[in-house]
Amino acid sequence: MTSLVLIRAIYSGWVSCTRLSHFNSEMKFGQTFTEYLHGEQEAFLNKCSHVEYKRLKKFLKSCRVCRALSESDDGGNDRREEGKEMSEFCRCNSCALCDQMFFTELTKEASDIAGCFSSRVRRLLTLHVSSGLYRYMWRLRHCFMDDQQVMIQEGRMLLDYVTMNAIAINKILKKYDKIHGSADGRKFKTKMRAEHIELLQSPWLIELGAFYLNFSGSDFGEPGEFFHKFSCDLSDMQPVMTMTLSDSMKYEYSLVCAICLDTVFNPYALGCGHLFCKSCACSAASVLLFQGLKEAPQGVKCPVCRSVGVYKDAVHMAELDLLLKNRRKEYWKERMRRERAEMVKQAKEYWESQTITAIGI
Repeated sequence: MTSLVLIRAIYSGWVSCTRLSHFNSEMKFGQTFTEYLHGEQEAFLNKCSHVEYKRLKKFLKSCRVCRALSESDDGGNDRREEGKEMSEFCRCNSCALCDQMFFTELTKEASDIAGCFSSRVRRLLTLHVSSGLYRYMWRLRHCFMDDQQVMIQEGRMLLDYVTMNAIAINKILKKYDKIHGSADGRKFKTKMRAEHIELLQSPWLIELGAFYLNFSGSDFGEPGEFFHKFSCDLSDMQPVMTMTLSDSMKYEYSLVCAICLDTVFNPYALGCGHLFCKSCACSAASVLLFQGLKEAPQGVKCPVCRSVGVYKDAVHMAELDLLLKNRRKEYWKERMRRERAEMVKQAKEYWESQTITAIGI
């Protein structure tokens, strides 16, 4: 996608949510990103990490200047001094130090953004399902404003936040590959997925989409809410949730459990981001349903990606579970009945074995 098409997609998809009425479709993304950071959401963004887009571009520019100096036999002292001023880390025959700093910083930023996004979404969704004193105290802090409108606004800002930074990372990595004539930027994106910091693959986006659909009361959200539209199709053999940023930018998230190959029930996301039914994940980890996923041994691997230690960070996808309960009531009731029966059976067998062991029969 060219820069112009991407910028138009940004404009049509979600910039309207930040009300940048003076946004120019010809404006460079760096300027757009700067406007976003200092726009209406500045107070929100001051509490969150973000991609240091301009600083990372300087690293790339300094690498380019250094390489030009090394390839020129008669560059002159002035140009060499300019190269030195651009970056004290560059070396004319190698950009290894620049590369190390570039990717190290980008990794840290992506990790911080993923952490901030997940914690803010977690807090928002906890509020959504909470009641009683916690909800009352929250409304008191917000001067008894309409809590649903406040939550929707928070959700919109979080979606702006994660997609803006995801696009910034994608743009800077493409620029890196263009300048260096390499595929290291694409490899880094693969590394981000392996380290579970690829922003648009976060299971918290699925939770946020389910949160929105639960609010909207239908399978299709209203245009303009949460950028363009969240939608889900639960009737097909391959149920999916779709996040549409523009006509040319769509992301689909499968709602199929990779173990039972059915629509996920009582869904949990492991630390690696993969979704499973609770009963399927417990079975794969050799733990009982009533014990829960966090009781899985440290060395248990994800059934899909084989990552180790991901069970301890498992998260219950409460909004997605609520969405399935509301949209596929008969399926949800049947799965609930089967899961409860299995839990009772496992608990009975477990305590019988514990009793036999205790009395030494």
